[in-house]
Amino acid sequence: MAEHNSHESHGHEQHGSLKSYVIGFILSVVLTIIPLVVVLNDMMGRTAALSVVLVTAGLQFVVQLFFFMHIRESEKPRWNVMALIFGLLIMLTIVIGSIWIMLNNTVAH
Repeated sequence: MAEHNSHESHGHEQHGSLKSYVIGFILSVVLTIIPLVVVLNDMMGRTAALSVVLVTAGLQFVVQLFFFMHIRESEKPRWNVMALIFGLLIMLTIVIGSIWIMLNNTVAH
């Protein structure tokens, strides 16, 4: 019986409800429209607009993780979060390293 339950936990029972998907979709649309309106209508200066875009992008990332990727709904959510953090660390290392190399490349200058 215990073996049967472990197989069920990997099935479709873990996916979110329709309510969860609708809430996630609405939040995603709102978090997409906010920076679009700010940038297209020149409502703020360049730095403030960039800040709004970055903050809403971060919030959009969190919404996607929790409402669509179900980051907390597995048997061991801690491992999902650790894998996510590790992936983000690798990505940041590559992006920051690439920018550093491009800015400090003495051969190209």
